[in-house]
Amino acid sequence: MRFLIVLSAGLAPAPALSHATEGGLVLLLPTDLYIAGGVAAVVLTILLVTVLPDRFALALFRPVPLFRSRRRRAGAIPGLLSFLALAGLVGLGLLGARNPMENPLSLAVWSLFWIVLVLVQGLVFDLWRWIEPWGGPYAVLRRRFGLARLLRLPGWVGHWPALLSFAAFAAVLLAHPAPADPARLAAMVACYWAFHFALTLVFGPKWLRRGEGLTVLMRAYARMAPFGTARGRGRVGLHGWQVKAGRAPPATVAIFMVAMLAVGSYDGLNETFWWFGQLGWNPLEFPGRSAVVRENLAGLAAALILLPLVYAVAVAAGLALAREAARFGHAVRAFAPALLPIALAYHFAHYLPVILVEGQYMLAVANDPLDTGAHLLGLYHVHVTTSFFNTHDTVRRIFLAQAGAIVIGHALAIVLSHALAARLLDTPRKAAISQAPLAGFMVLYTLCGLWLLASPRGV
Repeated sequence: MRFLIVLSAGLAPAPALSHATEGGLVLLLPTDLYIAGGVAAVVLTILLVTVLPDRFALALFRPVPLFRSRRRRAGAIPGLLSFLALAGLVGLGLLGARNPMENPLSLAVWSLFWIVLVLVQGLVFDLWRWIEPWGGPYAVLRRRFGLARLLRLPGWVGHWPALLSFAAFAAVLLAHPAPADPARLAAMVACYWAFHFALTLVFGPKWLRRGEGLTVLMRAYARMAPFGTARGRGRVGLHGWQVKAGRAPPATVAIFMVAMLAVGSYDGLNETFWWFGQLGWNPLEFPGRSAVVRENLAGLAAALILLPLVYAVAVAAGLALAREAARFGHAVRAFAPALLPIALAYHFAHYLPVILVEGQYMLAVANDPLDTGAHLLGLYHVHVTTSFFNTHDTVRRIFLAQAGAIVIGHALAIVLSHALAARLLDTPRKAAISQAPLAGFMVLYTLCGLWLLASPRGV
């Protein structure tokens, strides 16, 4: 059984990585767990598609009311504080430590934001709408100077700008030679914020909801959160109840959701020995990401194009079997949110070993952000350890958490898709038949996720 492979000596800083510790440790899912997870995914799919009554699937996503709540726009203060914090982090990126594992900006972007905050959005509640860093400054300027939008964002634009924005973010994450280098990251963050703030001034806050990729991503994952509001009351329910309670997303948002899945998968694929082999590199002699920038960009583009096409074919095949081909446009939009549990589960599984290490670095930096010897958290020494990767029991728990997350995300996606089909189509039989190809797509994707976790990976 495989537990741990060390592909580079120690945990030395690796600026070419988006996560500084990824070059030091690579965990491989044991083969027995990979097989067990795959079998469980297939069995669950067969049972859920063929046995699960429509009434039960719909009832699972019925939330419980908690308290009366009038959904209000997020106030300016949290967003303004978020902007000030971001500005401070950019300053530290330019002037602080060069080591990505010691610089607050690198850890804030690639660990706190991209791992922790994304998981909070999908697993707990919509935090991003309160702390996104554009709305607060815009609200202050609007109140102080009476700003109004200069142009109306055309409806035909849809959410394509957000998809391009997210693709640019993914390109930095997956193809940039040194995305964690503090100075370069500071420049990229500042330019990204300024670009979208300028367009917010032109088109108003609607730009953030339709043109800024990270906000659209966070709003999509927030639909999976158990805590939310509906019909004037705060509610809690099974992950995905807000998807079932809401309308089908616009077509460009549906494509965006599939793109989220594509980026997550390519994030794992481009580190595998198999991928290095396709590029003609010996993974043990790989010189670094700077040697494959074009290849990684091409792979990312292929994932963003091919996966939505495969998804659309699966939906079309199911509707053809159910003799409901005329509903294709609506079904493509309606079923896309059912992929979010798989994307979120793989995000958790893929980054679990990373955050277990980088979380310790975040604690150390929070204790002494300016590297002045301060002890803001009362901790006089934060010792970063990876010893839990060398213990059989703790490593097996990590593996079980990864495999369990993948299988649970798959099961939730199947049930949610079934509930959406039951709402869309006329009869239970048509709903079940229409889901067969899409369920097959989900099974293959879940097996792919398990294979990625089980595959040898390099830096």
